[in-house]
Amino acid sequence: MDDKIDFQPGCKATAMGIMPHADVGKALELALSLDVPFWPQLPNVSFYEDMYVQTSENFPGIVVDMEEKKLTFSAARFAREVEDYSRRMAEPETFMLSESYSAVYRSFLARDLGRYPAIRGQVTGPVSFGFRVTDEELRPIIYNDEVRTLLFDFIQRKVNTQYRQLKQSNRNAFVWLDEPGLGWVFSGLSGYSDVQCREDYQNLLAGLEGPRALHLCANVNLPYLLGLGVQLVSFDAYQMGLMPRGYASAVAGFIRDGGIIAWGIVPTDPEGLAKETPESLARLLVDYWRVVFESTGLPVLTIAGRSLVAPARCCLKNVGRVGASGETASAEICPALTTEEEMVERAFACLKGLSEILKDEFRL
Repeated sequence: MDDKIDFQPGCKATAMGIMPHADVGKALELALSLDVPFWPQLPNVSFYEDMYVQTSENFPGIVVDMEEKKLTFSAARFAREVEDYSRRMAEPETFMLSESYSAVYRSFLARDLGRYPAIRGQVTGPVSFGFRVTDEELRPIIYNDEVRTLLFDFIQRKVNTQYRQLKQSNRNAFVWLDEPGLGWVFSGLSGYSDVQCREDYQNLLAGLEGPRALHLCANVNLPYLLGLGVQLVSFDAYQMGLMPRGYASAVAGFIRDGGIIAWGIVPTDPEGLAKETPESLARLLVDYWRVVFESTGLPVLTIAGRSLVAPARCCLKNVGRVGASGETASAEICPALTTEEEMVERAFACLKGLSEILKDEFRL
């Protein structure tokens, strides 16, 4: 197992995978313009690029309705397909992302990625997937013990397969689990508790071959995320507004143990983006870090050195919506696609400006 994160984060810029662009080349060039680039997911190019559909490729029982743009699970189909899937589990191709499910992945791998300090991929996490995908009775598959067990193993194999491919292009590759629905485990109505989730996640993480990374862009219980056993956590820090002092010890302990935090601090909504500048966001983020220092004694310079910066969220609405419903799993886009694209590009420009300010301030 090669789970070390060897590159120095030093306030370098990265971003989440989902982008609103219909121009594949433009999306890829934007992703490659960051310090730690990623391969974009482009749901406005194809429904196959929806984060849940993309991850579902080759999972037994899955039904993708391209006409209605729905992703569902069939128990009868699962029973028919699971034996064949078991035979194909030893084949890496079973867990590889095909060209049909990503317009950009192979183009990304074909670029000169070795010149970057690190590169990143993503796979939808099993908790979000399990809550989002429902069976014929509209019951999330996370409640089916047999299916959930197989799902966690399936996602683990997907991550490992992608990591092996990315590492051929850059030795500091990592793949984060994209978990917008992880907050649901804290709901008393979810039926799948944070305790069960922790156990399932620790088993999954124990089998990962590369760095263990997790991304969440919904409301966050940061100490819980930092305590799951991952080495890199990415989250929407902008929505906090201030750093709760109750989070400080968890942040400090995570960093002291060698962890990296990707602070999603650049807003991608029109109102937030209009009122912020790279300078104002730098002040906000350093204020967060000062709270950690005042509470724990961990120097702000140390925190900056173990930090990445990122947009707060992707620009597509409701990408992280989960639950037992018959609604489409595809992203619900803003009325004007060009406005979404413009916001992402403005956010990326702000992000790069913020990164440079922080690097200069802390001499990183």
